[in-house]
Amino acid sequence: MFGALKTVSSGVLASCLACDVRAAVRLGYSLAAALLETRFERAGSRTWLYGLFLCFLWMNGSVVLAHDEVSDMTRRQQGILTGMPFMAHVSSRSFVDDAGRKMYLAKTPARIVSLAPSVTEMLFAIGAGEQLVGVTDFCDYPPEASTKPKLGYAHPNLESLMALQPDLVLAPQEFLKPDIILKLEQLKVPVFILSATTVEDILGHLQTLGRMLDRSVQANAIAMTLRQDVAAVRLRTQKVSPVRVLYVLNSQPLITVGPGSFIDQLLRIAGGTNVAAQSQLPYPRLSLEVVLQQDPEVLLFPIGKAEGIPDSEQQTWRQWQTMTAVRRGRLHQIPADLLNRPGPRIGQALTMLVNILHPEIAAGPSSQP
Repeated sequence: MFGALKTVSSGVLASCLACDVRAAVRLGYSLAAALLETRFERAGSRTWLYGLFLCFLWMNGSVVLAHDEVSDMTRRQQGILTGMPFMAHVSSRSFVDDAGRKMYLAKTPARIVSLAPSVTEMLFAIGAGEQLVGVTDFCDYPPEASTKPKLGYAHPNLESLMALQPDLVLAPQEFLKPDIILKLEQLKVPVFILSATTVEDILGHLQTLGRMLDRSVQANAIAMTLRQDVAAVRLRTQKVSPVRVLYVLNSQPLITVGPGSFIDQLLRIAGGTNVAAQSQLPYPRLSLEVVLQQDPEVLLFPIGKAEGIPDSEQQTWRQWQTMTAVRRGRLHQIPADLLNRPGPRIGQALTMLVNILHPEIAAGPSSQP
């Protein structure tokens, strides 16, 4: 019976596809008459509907079974071709960087070059410092980073880099020249781009590096602690009045941070209003006229050995006596390596920002990875 049903069902399907409804009805009618042991001439007026229903029911089941067979065969072929049953392991070792480039790591990298101080800090924080074989001239934290071979920064020495035989290069998108990345790819060196524009990006990078280097336990723990730090600060500042702040990233020309930068987000989380909030760029240039018009209540200067605003340049701001920040003496400093680096110490940077912008709520100390 089932063989006949399948045969007639095929005829019904063919007739429907050919838009021959009359033929489909007659086939369904005759099938129902046979199944109900009724003569064709005496079959009830609804009998053909039963036949059509049975036909389509059979066709639907056949399509599902056929799809399952094809899918199962495809999965088995993939398992054979890759040596990994059903590709189960591929997704856990596949990564997409911030430039949208895909990378598959067949094994855990053992020789890593970091081309950003923030990445170097992340690697040490998750316990992968021993896998670092090369860093930038500005990688100075933790102190162990200073002992690693130096390769420059925006223009790393490619000859020295290749001599280190890295199996993975971790690079920033902002400062590294595109031609450097292209040359590394031509030399068959895997390059993974990291570019944080939000606080969550930073935490995501930590967890991605944890997956890459089999350090997920450590990376997830640090990310969770930082999320708790951020949530605690949000809770502290949700009822305070925002303070207008200008972060002087560079003084000549005047460059600050704007929407689309993680520092702008940190300022807002800490209870600040960025005077460059209307900018269309993450790191815009501002004119002095705009600054005076916005009238910041706090001037914030990064300081440090390698980067920062010299004290002499900070003092020149005091000539603008009409500015609220100057009039109230609210010119503050913050370590550049804490705030400017999208790394595992952003919790400390956030705590310092709150204490500067809102000393009245005195945020508690942040965890240090």
